[in-house]
Parts: sequence; C-alpha cells; structure tokens
Amino acid sequence: MDGPASDALERERALVSRAQAGDRKAVGHLLSRYGPTLYRCVLLPRLGSEAAAKDALGETYAKVVARIDKFTWTGVGFYPWLRTVALRVAIDALRARKRLLLWEAEDVERELDASSTATPLEHALSTLRDQQAARAKVEAALARIHPRYARAIRMRILEERPREEVATALEVTPATFDVLLHRAIGALKKAALE
Repeated sequence: MDGPASDALERERALVSRAQAGDRKAVGHLLSRYGPTLYRCVLLPRLGSEAAAKDALGETYAKVVARIDKFTWTGVGFYPWLRTVALRVAIDALRARKRLLLWEAEDVERELDASSTATPLEHALSTLRDQQAARAKVEAALARIHPRYARAIRMRILEERPREEVATALEVTPATFDVLLHRAIGALKKAALE
C-alpha cells in the first residue's frame, strides 16, 4: 500500500507508539479521533440508549488507557483493536442489564469472534455495516416523528446546513428554530427507543 493511506497508517503507528510510551496527548488524540465512530456506529446501535452508550464509551476509554501497552500493531490501524474493546464492553453491559434491548450478548460475542480473524477489507466492510445500521435506525426513527421535526433534523444535523439557512427554509426565526430543533431531537430520542 502506497500513497496517502500508507502515510496515514505510518502516522497512526507513530501516534500509537507514543501513546504506548506514556504520551497522554497521543492517547487523547487516538480516542478523540475514533470515539465518535465507536459511540455512533458500535455502542449506540447495540446498547440502544444514549446513556448506556456514553457509559460504555467511558468504560472503553478507561480500558484502552489501562491496556494500550497490550496493543500490537498489525498493519491495519488502531481502530479494529479499539472496536474489539468496545464490543467487549457492550457484551458486559448487555449481560449486566439482563434484558434485551436491541442485541443479545451472544450476537455481539459472535461478531467479536468473527472480527478477531478478519482481514483489513472485512474490517472496512464491518465498519460500513455498522454505519449503515446506525443510519437505518435513525431513518426509521425519523419516519416515526412529525415531518417538520424530521426535516429540521435532516437539514441541520444530517446535512450539516447552517442554522440560519435551515431557519429560513422552515420559515422561522433562528431562535424559534433552536426550540424546534430541541423538540425534534427529543421526539427522535423517544422514537428511537420505541
């Protein structure tokens, strides 16, 4: 592998080496780079609630900090190992709750077992499937809320349009849009848990 992807992997490998040598900034950089993806695509879809996913992300971070010296570079990057740690935390959380929300602990265990022997391409496909599953869950929840709320969320959050532009498109003031978006997100959270 040559070019930008190879350069990026080498930079990440150097960052991991610094983190393993005790550089807290390097650890922080790795976690901030991959934390949102772990939360959105690995933990939240499997645990089903923001609170549980945030707790699991915090637990994942703690385990990574405590065990980063156990990580061995295999040439596929840091994310697959980080994802494995997050999946194990999700398994523990699902077992602790002893009730099914979206995933059985055994389903996540099978996924973890399959990922331990996966190739870089399989890791990329797994990440893509995680993102697609998260997107499908959001789209299903958006379909269950008021169309005006769904439009506000799509434009402001999914399409990342500026606040003022979305307010104009919805024919409200920016201050009124803030209230509308707040209510829309509340409705989306409730619909996602149904």
